[in-house]
Amino acid sequence: MSGLFARTRHYLEEQRLQPDINRGLRATVGFMGAFFAAAWLKLPLEASFAAIAAQNIAMLDIRGSYPLRVSLLLVMTAICGGACWLGGLASGHLPAALAAMALVIVLGGVWRHLSPDYGMSLAINSAFLLMLALAQPDGVANAHHYFLAALGGGLWGLFVQVALWPFRAQHPLRRATADSWLALSDLLEAMRPEQNPDPVARHRQVAAKEAALRIALDQTSATLAAAHAGRRRPHLSELEDLNLTAAKFATRLVAFNTALETLLDRPDFAALAPSFTPVLNSLTNMARTTAVTVVSRQPAHLIAAEVRLRRIGNLLHALQDRVLAQTGRAPEATQLTFLLQQIAALIPALGTTLRATVDRANEHAAFSLELFDLHTWTLRPLASALNFSWHADPALLRFIARLTVLEVAGVAAFKLLNLAHGYWLPLTVLVVLQPDYGSTRLRAGQRVVGTLTGSVLASLLLWLALPQAVLIAAMAVTMFFFAFFLKRNYGYAVFFITLFVVLITETATKITLGFTVERLAVTLAGGLLALLAAQLFWPTWERKLFPRTLARALRANRDYVRMLGDRIISGGGYDAGAIVLKRAAEKANSLVFSSLQRMSGDPANQQEGIEAAAALANGNQRLTRALTVVALHLSPGTTLQRPELGRFVTAAVETLEAVAVSAETGQTDHARLAALRETLDQLSLRTAVEATPLEHSAYAQFARGATELSAMLLAAEATVAPVAGLPEAAAAV
Repeated sequence: MSGLFARTRHYLEEQRLQPDINRGLRATVGFMGAFFAAAWLKLPLEASFAAIAAQNIAMLDIRGSYPLRVSLLLVMTAICGGACWLGGLASGHLPAALAAMALVIVLGGVWRHLSPDYGMSLAINSAFLLMLALAQPDGVANAHHYFLAALGGGLWGLFVQVALWPFRAQHPLRRATADSWLALSDLLEAMRPEQNPDPVARHRQVAAKEAALRIALDQTSATLAAAHAGRRRPHLSELEDLNLTAAKFATRLVAFNTALETLLDRPDFAALAPSFTPVLNSLTNMARTTAVTVVSRQPAHLIAAEVRLRRIGNLLHALQDRVLAQTGRAPEATQLTFLLQQIAALIPALGTTLRATVDRANEHAAFSLELFDLHTWTLRPLASALNFSWHADPALLRFIARLTVLEVAGVAAFKLLNLAHGYWLPLTVLVVLQPDYGSTRLRAGQRVVGTLTGSVLASLLLWLALPQAVLIAAMAVTMFFFAFFLKRNYGYAVFFITLFVVLITETATKITLGFTVERLAVTLAGGLLALLAAQLFWPTWERKLFPRTLARALRANRDYVRMLGDRIISGGGYDAGAIVLKRAAEKANSLVFSSLQRMSGDPANQQEGIEAAAALANGNQRLTRALTVVALHLSPGTTLQRPELGRFVTAAVETLEAVAVSAETGQTDHARLAALRETLDQLSLRTAVEATPLEHSAYAQFARGATELSAMLLAAEATVAPVAGLPEAAAAV
């Protein structure tokens, strides 16, 4: 029993921050509660409308102040009810049904624009309820009946949400701050050498987590800044300090990872690698414990966090000594230990600030003496309630136009063909079609495979002639796993929702082979329609947008390296101006990789030159990281009057500008690029072993940067032209 208790406690500690179980339970209680009330308790509600509305409202992962959350949920409930009412009125008249479908899809675009967090869910749910109503008998009385059912179900879903708040408080500003630390913990986990033995895969994962961290930090800053406009918030300044501390940790950890990569190439690193594991694990758990403490405000969590901070201080000191001893105080090891010192210097301030956010910090509280590894939640805070900007994203407008055409066509098809479950066709299109082709293709595959496997398994289960009670229990289980996997793995979610649909249909009528065939055929047709629409209807291929995105990232690095050269000569420090340029370069790099990711999902004829483009983007990002290592070594009053460093800065600025111009114009000046490459190759950047940390850093990282820039010049000749799609450049490749 003690072993079982320990394992259970360990599991609960690991799952403390996971939202998926909670979301699955809410969805199950929401749907099954409304279903039982309407179907078994004989309440005057249409069971399907009430249960679906309840499930959709209950499973929302919503953030913000309590009044804001209640208001949003009430508005969503009213919109879902209105969609049912509109569908009931228009069901018997084809032109009215098509007009209603077009109206709801356009309004769905408005919801998406107003709220990136909740708009998509509301758009899909309201359109689904409209389709369901269009498949039912029409009439004013029926329309009122559908509306009341959806309204009642939505209010039940709201009750399921609210009932948890007294037991699981979610303070919006604290949640926002916690998300920054959770994103930091994800970055730390990706940095572990054993996490990805393949250097390419490791680099890719670190880059993705770094971009996610930058988004989280920016959103938290916006959330905390907006709080100043309202009433005075307790601990607001401390939460801002915590978010700033997370940003400082991020900067130093990215630089640490860059220095670590130089050690990875050493032949003796295999013996040293295990020494990094406890440090990175401890830092990861520290970040997650900080997130838990900020949200919970419990003295026990604070004490655990302070124990972790003390342990990290010891581990960092031990790692510094071990790295220097194992490498014979090599220059790259000196750089890395200097960065470890900077990370360790942040720990005392973190402990003080974290303690200031806990009102009951001085209370003695029991806590687990065993420090478990913690996992993380994946939800983002509500950075702002609504987006009232009149400027709509052109990609969103094209997506809504494309979706409107397909949904109207789908409704026309199932009404004219008089299909019993014809609304599955526009529903499949609705959930599969995404703003970009790559995401649409992925969703279509997951939808078809999930539906196929789910239908086959469900048919096998129904052949067993299961009792009604077993069917109901299976419905609850499949609904839970659908909500559980919805944000983890869409393919698994589709598999379970297919099982659920078959099971719930079996409770009302006998499932036939025709039912299974119809669902499979309609799903396949909807997926194909979505793919064709994404490729043929007003597509915007990423290769046309990529050159400008790449040029901005190159120029951001150009400004960054120019600033570093000025600071090294004049003796400037790593101040606010340097931080602004560093963040601009990191953000621009994130946009480049997002663009490349979208391009990788486009059709093959739109991916010409993507490999060379990715090589150039990776080189630019590695250059940013090398520059950040130098920036962290800047110290006011410390100057380096070295001509070779100035020559590197000049060559780097000219190289980055030349590649940016080539990216924008699609024209390659081969002679210019070759001359710059020769200049970089002739640079000699060496320093003495007894040099200062700034000298070690500047010479080592600038030498590394020179190599990256030379490689970028080679990649530029094969990159910008195919991406820009210019014939003369394509011929050069």
